[in-house]
Amino acid sequence: MKASDLFLRALEEEGVEYIFGVPGEENADVMISLLDSPIEFIIARHEQGAAFMADVYGRLTGKPGVCLGTLGPGATNLVTGVANANFDRAPLVAITGQASTARLHKESHQNVDIVSMFKPITKWSTTIRQVANIPEVIHKAFKLAATEKPGACHIELPEDIAKQTTELRPFPTKGYKLRRPAPDHKALDKAVELIRSAEHPVVLAGNGCIRNRASKQLQRFVDQTGIMVAHTFMAKGALDDSDPRSLLTAGLGSRDHVTEAFENADLVIAVGYDLIEWHPNAWNPQMDKQIIHIDFEPAEVDNHYRCEVEIVSDIAAALWEINERLDSGTTFDQPLYSHLRDHMLFELGFGSLASAAHDDLDQAAIDAALQPAFPMKPQRMLCELRQMMDREDILISDVGAHKMWVARHYLTHAPNTCIISNGFCSMGIAVPGAIAAKMVFPQRRVVGLCGDGGFLMNVQELATAVQYRVPCVILVWEDQGYGLIEWKQENQFGKHSHTRFENPDLVRLAESFGALGLRVNEAAEFGGALEQAFGQTDRPAVVVVAVDYRENRKLTTRLGRLLAH
Repeated sequence: MKASDLFLRALEEEGVEYIFGVPGEENADVMISLLDSPIEFIIARHEQGAAFMADVYGRLTGKPGVCLGTLGPGATNLVTGVANANFDRAPLVAITGQASTARLHKESHQNVDIVSMFKPITKWSTTIRQVANIPEVIHKAFKLAATEKPGACHIELPEDIAKQTTELRPFPTKGYKLRRPAPDHKALDKAVELIRSAEHPVVLAGNGCIRNRASKQLQRFVDQTGIMVAHTFMAKGALDDSDPRSLLTAGLGSRDHVTEAFENADLVIAVGYDLIEWHPNAWNPQMDKQIIHIDFEPAEVDNHYRCEVEIVSDIAAALWEINERLDSGTTFDQPLYSHLRDHMLFELGFGSLASAAHDDLDQAAIDAALQPAFPMKPQRMLCELRQMMDREDILISDVGAHKMWVARHYLTHAPNTCIISNGFCSMGIAVPGAIAAKMVFPQRRVVGLCGDGGFLMNVQELATAVQYRVPCVILVWEDQGYGLIEWKQENQFGKHSHTRFENPDLVRLAESFGALGLRVNEAAEFGGALEQAFGQTDRPAVVVVAVDYRENRKLTTRLGRLLAH
């Protein structure tokens, strides 16, 4: 067989279902070999969109998503999406073509050092110079991409290598399962001692907790101890927000009710936590908290993250061992934390205030979740959207001001049902991400929520969704500007600069691709527009609604007034 055939057989052996990408001249042999492969090639309209699709596929399945580009500009276009997956701990394998090895040593057409370019943004980046190495290289890339902590790997295949012939066969991988190290017993004993002696412990659940086994053991730990859990943006759903021990989401960037829990805490149990998500100087400014670090990797060195003990192992195994060591008497009643949770839920428009007086609440903020005003309040849209989504339905949040509202106001009930890119924080993930999510889970409702800025960054992928009949829903909050940047400029300088722009008609733009385009003109139309969008069975739908981002400044002002109880 040709080397390109062997390359595809090796990908098949790894269980690859889809390759998201854009074909090119220097990967032509691979593209022709795909004609005889069960792997489906999804033609993206831009390599960045392909990388985002592979990113979200990896997050949702736990298997590396695969994206492909040619050499030169094809490879550089992949970079942002690949970096996003690597920073957000999503398993991904990027494949790029390359010029013939006979001209890589000199200046030549479209020739750049792709391997070196990908090294800072991947776990491993390599090239294939020998056909005999193809099976090993592919297996190593997939193994590294999926190994905790997951991330991106890159393989370069020069065009002359792809054309060679071989009698090799793929590396056998089926039935192989990697076992991670067990936690150290002395570290476990120390952690248990710290938990038993604590008065006001709190769990900070990070991105590592959304793995299925870790989430289950976290639930057991909470059930056994009563310790309450705050989630980073990328850990939403690790503990069901309907659980009375959930403190919802931390890391807004402004002081919030959940911040008071950390101010009061004497012990922070950081589980699967990456400093990239929410810097510890925000929750440990005085460097006075005792910290237990439970993660797949050792703790990062930081003055505000000095750990009393590090349990470096499989997270689920560590939590299971701690649960086994804690006696039934190690339980915590945390009325202050429960009070803070009640405040947050009440302000979000869910439930009633169950504990303590609430004269410190801003009634206008509470009412915003139900106000019929137009442009629509972020709180109202998220409250209504949440009621229309089942617990397993999926929301993909782009990056922008709406991300902050999603993190704070969108209650999440299961891991990987609210995906917020908060490591690399790249705009443009919502449209391609929603396409991939709907392909993975066609029976679930999938919404890609984005601002108009993020929507226009990868709007071309609507053509991909139309071509492959993917009925995802794209919800666009329109404010004719880069709302998050404006919000932050206003907070820091009291004014903003160069954040405003003019949009085309987004509904007609969506329709030009073949999607359903809907514009909401008053709050009462919002629910009906979403239901019409969800009713599509063979094409995407775009729902455009004007958002009232004056609420950003109101939220900042109100959170700045919050005082500890």
